[in-house]
Amino acid sequence: MPIRQMKDNSEQHLVIKNHLQNTMNPIQRTPKTAQNGKGPAAGHEPHNTKQSRNRTSPPTKNKGRRRGRGGRKSDQGDVCMRPSSRHCTVAQKPVNPGSADILAATSNGSIQNDHNLPGMEMGFPTSSKSLNFASRPGFGQVGTKCIVKANHFFAELPDKDLNQYDVTITPEVTSRTMNRAIMAELVKLYKESELGMRLPAYDGRKSLYTAGEFPFSWKEFSVKLVDEDDGINGPKREREYKVVVKFVARANMHHLGQFLAGKRADAPQEALQILDIVLRELSTKRYCPIGRSFFSPDIRAPQRLGDGLESWCGFYQSIRPTQMGLSLNIDMASAAFIEPLPVIEFVAQLVGKDLLSRPLSDSDRVKIKKALRGVKVEVTHRGNVRRKYRVSGLTSQPTRELVFPVDDNSTMKSIVEYFQEMYGFTIQHTHLPCLQVGNQRKANYLPMEACKIVEGQRYTKRLNERQITALLKVTCQRPRDREHDILQTVQHNAYDQDPYAKEFGVKISEKLASVELKYHETGKEKDCLPQVGQWNMMNKKMINGMTVSRWACINFSRSVQESVARGFCIELAQMCQVSGMEFNPEPVIPIYSARPELVEKALKHVYNASMNKTKGKELELLLAILPDNNGSLYGDLKRICETDLGLISQCCLTKHVFKISKQYLANVALKINVKTGGRNTVLLDAISCRIPLVSDIPTIIFGADVTHPENGEDSSPSIAAVVASQDWPEVTKYAGLVCAQAHRQELIQDLYKTWQDPARGTVSGGMIRDLLVSFRKATGQKPLRIIFYRDGVSEGQFYQVLLYELDAIRKACASLEPNYQPPVTFIVVQKRHHTRLFANSHRDRSSTDKSGNILPGTVVDSKICHPAEFDFYLCSHAGIQGTSRPAHYHVLWDENNFTADGIQSLTNILCYTYARCTRSVSVVPPAYYAHLAAFRARFYMEPEMQENGSNSCSNGQNKGTRVVGESGVRPLPALKENVKRVMFYC
Repeated sequence: MPIRQMKDNSEQHLVIKNHLQNTMNPIQRTPKTAQNGKGPAAGHEPHNTKQSRNRTSPPTKNKGRRRGRGGRKSDQGDVCMRPSSRHCTVAQKPVNPGSADILAATSNGSIQNDHNLPGMEMGFPTSSKSLNFASRPGFGQVGTKCIVKANHFFAELPDKDLNQYDVTITPEVTSRTMNRAIMAELVKLYKESELGMRLPAYDGRKSLYTAGEFPFSWKEFSVKLVDEDDGINGPKREREYKVVVKFVARANMHHLGQFLAGKRADAPQEALQILDIVLRELSTKRYCPIGRSFFSPDIRAPQRLGDGLESWCGFYQSIRPTQMGLSLNIDMASAAFIEPLPVIEFVAQLVGKDLLSRPLSDSDRVKIKKALRGVKVEVTHRGNVRRKYRVSGLTSQPTRELVFPVDDNSTMKSIVEYFQEMYGFTIQHTHLPCLQVGNQRKANYLPMEACKIVEGQRYTKRLNERQITALLKVTCQRPRDREHDILQTVQHNAYDQDPYAKEFGVKISEKLASVELKYHETGKEKDCLPQVGQWNMMNKKMINGMTVSRWACINFSRSVQESVARGFCIELAQMCQVSGMEFNPEPVIPIYSARPELVEKALKHVYNASMNKTKGKELELLLAILPDNNGSLYGDLKRICETDLGLISQCCLTKHVFKISKQYLANVALKINVKTGGRNTVLLDAISCRIPLVSDIPTIIFGADVTHPENGEDSSPSIAAVVASQDWPEVTKYAGLVCAQAHRQELIQDLYKTWQDPARGTVSGGMIRDLLVSFRKATGQKPLRIIFYRDGVSEGQFYQVLLYELDAIRKACASLEPNYQPPVTFIVVQKRHHTRLFANSHRDRSSTDKSGNILPGTVVDSKICHPAEFDFYLCSHAGIQGTSRPAHYHVLWDENNFTADGIQSLTNILCYTYARCTRSVSVVPPAYYAHLAAFRARFYMEPEMQENGSNSCSNGQNKGTRVVGESGVRPLPALKENVKRVMFYC
């Protein structure tokens, strides 16, 4: 089978050596102009004009579409792939910066200036309706066979007609739970009489699905329900709802069958959605549904997380189209829930048990109000009557002072008297406030001790560190245990007995999908051999150690004495020297101690004092010793250093300063070296020109990511980051740019920008353009190939992101030179998925690492992957604890004609070049770096966020030339030039 495992890539290293033979690492022979020139052009419609022999037609709705996308079928006679026999330096001759010529690779592997390249028309569609993603170019073939199991359970397709009906409930109900209760009552009342014995599945909103038709196309029903959440004083009311059910459409199951067989490119989302809802229906009734997961305290006993929270165990479930047909993806899940405690106990956990004997402070009141707002509670003072209410706030007065009118004569009665007379309930803790329930105009008061938190409410706010640690202990499962729990979940769900699955004719296997794969064999000669995805840099030197002659240290930790700080700095300087850097053992000024709240003043003092001492020469490095719990200090320090002073900084926590571990010092030395512009390790394959589709011609590798604000932050901007490699052929050094953009906007807005300058007219810029220019300056070459790894995109956003961002890449290239359109491969990286891979036998130590996980380098590109598109799972890292999550890579656009082995090998190889540690990492480094840069940039905006401003990028451009007020997003402060050039985010 064509799935395999690129084992351990003992291929890489320090010079990390690639184990594959040349025949295993095909290098593309000269890409033809035709293949280099296809792609999106702004405003260009697909066209079929006659091309020269070296051009292929752009995508059209015919068989040529596959070639037009840059995809490659294994049985087609595409460009010959062969090992490169030339030396890398052939392609490295300097480019005349003033030349507008495109560098073209000739068939003998040399580089020439081609003055006769035709203008490159681009046939990329401007509408997603005419866009198809790259098709799979065959399967990987390299390696030795082995077998893994995946948490996918294959499903048989139903042979019944699936129908969709529209549901309208009057009066309108916003709660899915209430909607489901109404529809459940409707089915209970009318199944035999009006519904033709059909058992429908319901999505909780507007759609109802059936296997076969109802005996009507339109009908109105009447349903009565008792309202449990009625007012505190009134009796239970019975509410009547009118429900109109109307036929909408029939799902095309033939379309689904053709899609699964790879005969159609467009997925029938309606049919997949129906089947997904059908298989979720019973679990929705049994458990607490949260997104695509289900939770219950009965699956496993809840574990306390502290401060009134507990973790519930659950499972994730989703129907997926795969090469083997439909698959049900099941994974274990955990989430934080509010513990169903009496409110008085919950509050005591929150602010201390002495709460019952003392008055509340203002800070206590704020903390309680924040924790309970929006939480549903039930009353406990009325026996079996358990009415439920949602908390809207706290009273400003204690219970003993609260009174309310009881008649039209404004006769007042206290809350304490009322509960005693009405219910015989004596309020004990009258010094505590009451809960406010209902809205502000008609608020009711409930004593805390008369309420209990309703079970099953997920906690959506941020967890503290102690709670996160406790939750991780619960969720961290060894592969053997996780596999066991997944199988147990499938058996417990008993899909073969599920009445909805039976009704719709869906059958689910109870066996994990078994996937046959291959893994790359281990080479025998290494300069530095990674053992199961990791290696040791102790007693080894960096490949390019930097020189740090001017550095200073600032100490913000009161518990670290000057002598301790000095000893730590001496040890760190020695480790940097041992690792291959030239590091001055003495700082330019004595270690400066400062208070954290005066961070800006302290940093500027150190900066100015150092400049005076060095006669105007800037510091190359600032060491900062921070308290272990440093609040906003870290972010403030990074913002000031990187956007104000232009300092490269390395922070160290107090606990490490006291401990002084050799391994810690070695890791810090790695970070310092890359931050100051050095390289720690280089792939031997890069030096010997054997990286597939990178080594043959100048290639730039981009990584891009967008991070969004947390839930509840409704106005904070999203942060986009783009990084790009700045060395070739080694591809280990990256420069990065960051940009603020509209709240929760996923498309990266500043990839390419134009604006009007009073002096220069229309000016082009943006992150892609700037990084292409910096690559040219750093290497003396213009990139002739672009590989773009895009992180953080969900499947539903694929089309939109590809259309917008690929178009921006094209425009950025075209703005640099006429006819400059290097071929692009656009790959989405996904980490937030639920596919897990397990060893076929957990007892076989030759097929697992120390943690019991599958070996690093494992690749799966068949069975559980997309029926036709170019995707694969890669587990590139060794597990440490828990069950490893493979990264999922989906090639959306490929003009470089990668083979399956080529892109999978390249991605795996790159995972050994991550600069911050001596391990292969789980996600390709450019995407990882982009995530780090975006996360870092959030520190830049937190001190002051204003409503007005422009959407601009931290790339050092003159902000005065930008269009102001365009998006309502305040721009990030510009990064200093010396910061932009290095990996400041590491």
